[in-house]
Amino acid sequence: MMAMFRSFVSGTQQKHSVGAAAAPGDSIESQYSCPICLEVYHKPVRIGSCGHTFCGECLQPCLQVPSPLCPLCRMPFDSKKVDKSSSMEKQLSSYKAPCRGCCKKVTLVKMRSHISSCTKVQEQMANCPKFVPIVPTSQPIPSNIPNRSTFVCPYCGARHLDQLELLKHCMDNHRNDPNKVVCPVCSAMPWGDPSYRSASFLQHLLHRHKFSYDTFVVSKQWGDTIVGSLAHGAIKTYLAVICNKKQTAPAGKSCVCPSLYLYCSYWGTTES
Repeated sequence: MMAMFRSFVSGTQQKHSVGAAAAPGDSIESQYSCPICLEVYHKPVRIGSCGHTFCGECLQPCLQVPSPLCPLCRMPFDSKKVDKSSSMEKQLSSYKAPCRGCCKKVTLVKMRSHISSCTKVQEQMANCPKFVPIVPTSQPIPSNIPNRSTFVCPYCGARHLDQLELLKHCMDNHRNDPNKVVCPVCSAMPWGDPSYRSASFLQHLLHRHKFSYDTFVVSKQWGDTIVGSLAHGAIKTYLAVICNKKQTAPAGKSCVCPSLYLYCSYWGTTES
């Protein structure tokens, strides 16, 4: 079964080889998209053992482990045998594809930068449907939650950059910019000061933002709900352990410790 899967995956990747024919219905952009980020390749690299191609940055996390596996076929590979894909870069420079927003034909190697500045694409993203639960739920639907996943460059206004992309973008394009700017990451946080201008924004990014806050930050409403539920469950479990389990007894009356009656009544542990 695994051999069949690897054969299938390998076959799907062959469409990226030089001179390979496109599958019917496939857009040129999708043929030259990284399997990890699903965007047009950026500085593509090729794994020597299985031949699969990825963006250089997308593959980096796999190269940090002792025994890396190909993200596509899960085959082990030698991290020293991952090379720059010159043939793929030539194809990216040779072929054009229509922008998904304005339909202007753009060379694939420039597609990413074009999309990030295309007003039509920005309009499409702004008009995306709002979050709706797949099934009915009693939990409140989050609203007015600030975007803590992607940010706008405070120097040039480039959008949809996560923290790592923001750092790389500023290192590549604004390393020597002397202007004091407001950190977009800090200003998105509940404790952030949207008026504070950092004297050295790059140093600020390197030292203050070493992980993605959207993974750890929750709104006060959700935080109170979670903490309350955990506390409620913990106290009920505690009472169930130390109280006699007499189903017919009144709430709290069968407690070994009479002082717990208050808690039994408050938390509604009528089974005690």
